[in-house]
Amino acid sequence: MSEQSNGPAEHTPHDAEPHDRGAFSDGLNKLRAGVLGANDGIVSVAAVVVGVAGATSALGPIITAGAAAVVGGAISMALGEYVSVASARDSQTALVAKEKRELAEMPEQELAELAGIYQAKGLTPETAQRVAVELTAHDALGAHLEAELHIDENEVLKPWQAAVASGVAFLAGAVLPMLAILLPPPELRIPITFIATLAALGITGALGAVLGKSPWLRPTVRVLVGGALALAVTFGIGALLGTQIA
Repeated sequence: MSEQSNGPAEHTPHDAEPHDRGAFSDGLNKLRAGVLGANDGIVSVAAVVVGVAGATSALGPIITAGAAAVVGGAISMALGEYVSVASARDSQTALVAKEKRELAEMPEQELAELAGIYQAKGLTPETAQRVAVELTAHDALGAHLEAELHIDENEVLKPWQAAVASGVAFLAGAVLPMLAILLPPPELRIPITFIATLAALGITGALGAVLGKSPWLRPTVRVLVGGALALAVTFGIGALLGTQIA
């Protein structure tokens, strides 16, 4: 006779894995918008102020260009994220409505379609039919959305949330290069901005990878190389134009 334990259930290696798909998807959406917004704020604003600083040591033009880059970039990031997520949400809404209509108008055909999907995944016709019937009885719409379209009706995309997160993250990232270019003495502005920008990019790249539970080295190096290239190119252009204008 097998022994039964009355103690607490043992933890399995999968206990830490996310099972709330809506919360996990929402969290990844915020993470993606936040990391992209911060990285873009750091790189784009640093590139602008370094480029202007390469052309002139006067503080006025640097402040003007930097402020314009901060405001314009934040609005652009927020608007782009809103449009992207809103378009995806509209598509998702249309697909859900279409599936509801088909279930109401042709339930037998939809049941056969669901059974066919599970049969194509390797179930026997009898088992596939039984699974389709039971899932349809439990939640017909949810079963079809997941099997056919791989979406969850409860995972509603939130464009305003993504837009605000992206815009705020851009502003947060833009603060560092602005301080780095404005606070040091003129002869140290560019090297300090280079160092501060690359350090911040390394941190955000590694943080995004760690929070997303992926290896951190490759994305961090990728971000650093891209940021260094952007700064070098804009500084070179600014220095060239500044020399020609002078």
